[in-house]
Formats: sequence, C-alpha cells, structure tokens
Amino acid sequence: MKIAFFDAKDYDKNSFIRANGDDRYEIVFYETRLTKDTCRLAEGCDVVCVFVNDDVNREVIDELVKMNIRLIALRCAGYNNVDIEYAYGKIHVVRVPAYSPYAVAEHAMALLLTSIRRIHKAYIRTKDFNFSLNGLTGFDLHGKTVGVVGTGKIGRIFIDICRGFGMNIIAYDKFPAADSGIEYVTLEELWARADIISFHCPLTDENRHMVNASTIAQMKKGVVLINTSRGALIDAEALVEGIKARQIGAACLDVYEEESNVFFHDYSGHIVDDDILARLISMPNVIVTSHQAFLTEEALSNIADTTLKNVGEFFENEYSANEVCYKCPQLKECRQEHNKKCF
Repeated sequence: MKIAFFDAKDYDKNSFIRANGDDRYEIVFYETRLTKDTCRLAEGCDVVCVFVNDDVNREVIDELVKMNIRLIALRCAGYNNVDIEYAYGKIHVVRVPAYSPYAVAEHAMALLLTSIRRIHKAYIRTKDFNFSLNGLTGFDLHGKTVGVVGTGKIGRIFIDICRGFGMNIIAYDKFPAADSGIEYVTLEELWARADIISFHCPLTDENRHMVNASTIAQMKKGVVLINTSRGALIDAEALVEGIKARQIGAACLDVYEEESNVFFHDYSGHIVDDDILARLISMPNVIVTSHQAFLTEEALSNIADTTLKNVGEFFENEYSANEVCYKCPQLKECRQEHNKKCF
C-alpha cells in the first residue's frame, strides 16, 4: 500500500513515521502542495494524503481517478478544499474528525489573553530592557460576554475555558447541542451582545464571509474577534476597514482567507505580495499566527494514528467510519450510519 503525502513538513513526517512504525505502508513525502500541476507525483500510489491548503478540485480529482488512486485521506477535520460533491461516485474521501479539540480551543484562549493583556508587546519591550507600562493596559475577561459561533467539540471546550474565567456565554449553531445548558441566540443577537466573538465552525458556502461590512456594523464597538477555524469566515477587506474605523477593537487570527500560498512557509527574506495580510500584521491590535492552533504533540499523534487507521479500515473492511460524503448532511438521503461505503 503506497501513500503520496503532500504538503509535508518535518513535524508531519516525524509523527507519521512513528505511527507507521512497522512500515506497514510505503509513504512518499512531498513538500509541495497537491494541485493540478503536482498531482502526477502521486502516480503509482493507492492513496493521497492531503492537508488544509491542498487544492482537491475537479481537475485534480479527475487526474487521481485516471491514475487509479482510490482514496483521498485528509489529515484534518475540515474538507472545504475538496470538491466533495464532484468526488461522489469517483473517489472516496476520509478525514480526521477530532484530533485534539483541546489544542485548538486552548490556542484560541491563548490568542485572546495575549491580545487583551498586551503580552506580545511586553515581551518585545523587556527584550530591550524597557519595563515601562505605558500602553499595556488591558481589561478583565471576568464578566464579559463571549459569543461562540459553532458548538462542536472545539466550541464547547472553548466555552468551558471561558466559564472558568467567569465569562457570560452566548452561542450560535445551526444545529444546537441538545441539553448542553448553552444559551443559544440568533447571529444578529450574538453580534449585538458579545464583547468577544470566537469562531469554531466549518466553512460552507452558506457562512463564507459571515463577518462582512454589514455584520461588523451590527457588532459592539470595540469587539474582539478570534478565528481559529477557517479564514474565509471573515471578509479580510471588511476586517481591515472595521479595525480602521475603530469598530473592531482587536483581531486574533490563526487563519486567513488567502493563506494557502503564504502560511506554513518562511517568507522572512521576501516581500509578501498580499497587501491585506501585510496591513493586518502591521496593525498593533492584530495578532496573526500561521494556522498553528492544531500543532501540539498530542494532536499530531492523533492525526497520524487516525489517518492511517482510516486507510486501513477502507482497504481491509471496504469502508471507513470517517468517510466524507456530500450527502451526509442531507438526512433524508443518508442515515449517516457510516457502516458501509457511501457509494
């Protein structure tokens, strides 16, 4: 069994080599992303393993099918970079639905605390032996209202963390968690009431740019936005304008709408062409991390173990419990039992 592993980083290689300790699979690591121009590298393989910035569009799917590749193994939870509907009937797709929700939720809180207590600024100052406190005044989280968009595992863990700080919680989810004790509100009410808004939902056509010029105008003046989910939930241009207008007090971003050609690479010696990203990074009330919320030893281990387990289940049992299908959300067509192949 041969797996073509795209967008491979050292931490990926280390965790997958450990998980594949008995060399059960032959894994070929490629640093390049999977695109229509690189998919031929997978020729002769049975599986392609991809991450969030690999582009699995129609052209790529057609090429993979021509090469008799039977499985696309996502080593992440989200699958908005895969044309799931087009893949149906042609090639199967599996994912890692939960690797370490604690890692992402904890990173969201770390970003928030760093921002509001000016920890990043204090760190830079003290490196120069500047111990002035001017400009470092923050605010208490206790008693503030946090709006959580998306209450899956990550969202609920983030809520638990916020409760520990004595915060008031409101949430929005298209499918509210039953008997959770969470106060669910409409998005309009969440925009209006929340001092802090954190996003923990998958990206869909429906919620793309859910944060835009119109919704920003509905938010509290000085609101803090946290996004550790998917960049395109936020219209980056509208975000810049909202910050300039002082409507948005701070932004904590682990993801960015146009991150695919920038994140996970070292451009410290180059001029970045993305003017919007450059403007965001230059703003004193914006923190950007490079899609690292998932990056813990525990998460990497779980990702590798689950990905290889998905591959084994698919080829040994003819199905995987973690298969992704565009029909899954349509309960009338799919019972979501995941005890057989989707096609």
